[in-house]
Amino acid sequence: WRIVEMDVWDSDFLDLVEEAHLTFQGKFDGEIAFGALKGFLDVRYGTRDGSACAEFSWEGHDENDPSCGRGWAMIGTAGRLVGHFYIHNGDDSGFVCERG
Repeated sequence: WRIVEMDVWDSDFLDLVEEAHLTFQGKFDGEIAFGALKGFLDVRYGTRDGSACAEFSWEGHDENDPSCGRGWAMIGTAGRLVGHFYIHNGDDSGFVCERG
């Protein structure tokens, strides 16, 4: 999934190091990257407000500093993925993804 919008960071920042993305791989793994942040996901699938949802914790680096957090994502309108991303003891932001 291509991250196309975040509440806190503008579109120029999203693709700073590589194309901003959220990827789900296999049963429990994935990856998120935007700006100078890259994290590896530990995913659990379930429901939120009656809809299918992926909840995840993540661990990685932000500008070469160790970083971690959590988040969730679900299919929203027009087949886009919507969710919220949290950095432990830091920023958090809603996000929107489109199929990449």
